[in-house]
Amino acid sequence: MEHNREDNHKLFALLSSYLNHAPDLIDEAEINELVQSGVSTEYAFKLLLAAKFGLDILETPQDREMFHQYFDPMVHQLDPAEYEHNPYYRSIRLPAAQIGDCELKYESYKPFEGFVCNDIVQTADGRQIPQIGFFPVEFKYPALLEQGRIWMTVTPNEIATMKEPIADAFGRVLTFGLGLGYYAYMVSEKDNVDCVTIVEINENVIRLFQQHLLPQFPHAEKIQIIQADAFEFARTRLAQKAYDYVFTDLWHDVSDGIDQYLRMKQIERQHPKTHFSYWIEKSIQCYL
Repeated sequence: MEHNREDNHKLFALLSSYLNHAPDLIDEAEINELVQSGVSTEYAFKLLLAAKFGLDILETPQDREMFHQYFDPMVHQLDPAEYEHNPYYRSIRLPAAQIGDCELKYESYKPFEGFVCNDIVQTADGRQIPQIGFFPVEFKYPALLEQGRIWMTVTPNEIATMKEPIADAFGRVLTFGLGLGYYAYMVSEKDNVDCVTIVEINENVIRLFQQHLLPQFPHAEKIQIIQADAFEFARTRLAQKAYDYVFTDLWHDVSDGIDQYLRMKQIERQHPKTHFSYWIEKSIQCYL
């Protein structure tokens, strides 16, 4: 177990540098050269990523073990066609629009650019395996920028990590955090969801959503937006209505989510009859 923890830390450090500073490290020409030798595109990506991380899987048994234990279950080639069938992708068209310091636009992943595509997988023996995806072609996705920085997106990661809280939602749903409205859109489509209340503090985000996105929702009549601080609302107003399901999505990633997650978990204890869920909770719990 101690050895596995050391491997976890080593891999996370390597991935952090890769994803933050050089996500386009893998070159298409390198991929094609390996594919011509008879391996799949996905396996070629794994081999190249391991080599660029300094692993020698041919000569060093420890590196070879790390490759099989981590890289095999970690890297995934994704199919763009799968996301074309997502209801939000099919229905919502993002205009180029800006209000204040908030902007709607399409961003894109380059061919073979790596990105997080799902929650961390925790194995029985203590290994923590991040999930990294790539597309073999350019992939465009909706994005919300705040002060020029990407704040919220609808990417394969959001789609994968929200599947469970979307499937579980029922009755009167409350969600903390608006973003691009992906969660609200998906749960409002469900017959067993009566209404969706969204708590969002940023007025510009709300105005962009109401003007450009909400009119495209087939069940916009189910949606109510309240401008408020999430934690203030949770402390003072959550008990005023009988919400059945609460979903919290206030953070950009694990690094800024842990403290907010723990704060909301304290509030959750005061509402034992309401079901709470949290974006990327499995990944946050791995870090904790």
